Amino acid sequence: MFTGIIEELGHVVGLQAGAESARLTVEGPLVTSDAVHGASIAVNGVCLTVVEHGDDRFTVDVMAETLQRSSLGALAPGDRVNLERAMAASSRFGGHVVQGHVDGTAAILERTPGDRWEVVTFSLPGELARYVVEKGSITVDGVSLTVSAVGDDTFSVSLIPTTLALTTLGHKATGATVNLEVDVLAKYVERLLATTAPATTAHATTPHATTPHATTDSRETHA
Repeated sequence: MFTGIIEELGHVVGLQAGAESARLTVEGPLVTSDAVHGASIAVNGVCLTVVEHGDDRFTVDVMAETLQRSSLGALAPGDRVNLERAMAASSRFGGHVVQGHVDGTAAILERTPGDRWEVVTFSLPGELARYVVEKGSITVDGVSLTVSAVGDDTFSVSLIPTTLALTTLGHKATGATVNLEVDVLAKYVERLLATTAPATTAHATTPHATTPHATTDSRETHA
């Protein structure tokens, strides 16, 4: 699990593309400092497993599902990427619950600069729109952000100077593709409501219709 607080801007140093997979090598001295085989590192918001590490760089395998749902397949040597190690149990929870499971991609539509901050507007895929709410949390390229505005097919965030300076979101131009992960809590709530609503309705209406002692219940008498 991650929190969406980026630890380091890394650089892609190698990408070997296969028929349905790829092997990605990234330079990141901080996240590699305590890396072990099998460790989890989020690259632009995608949770990946370290298979090799050393000399301030690590290598991961990227499967077809990940390539289809994320922007990782478009990376090239020299590209900057956001890096975050999996959260330690003793760490502060600085962002929100981030799984590193990308739900889809979006495009940067507009950048509106302020004095020291910037409002960035992204496209919003229709299948994800119901999970995005104003003042809610969303992960963009691995960065935990608060939604500042929502449109029919767009959403906006306000980026502070630290985010602009220390993540890829400060450097990506209009039209660039980013990875999105919506708040997993919203998906769980939707699932629970969808599976429990019919049972709750049936339980509420059945007893009074079928139980002969329903009219003598003391609660009904006192009502």
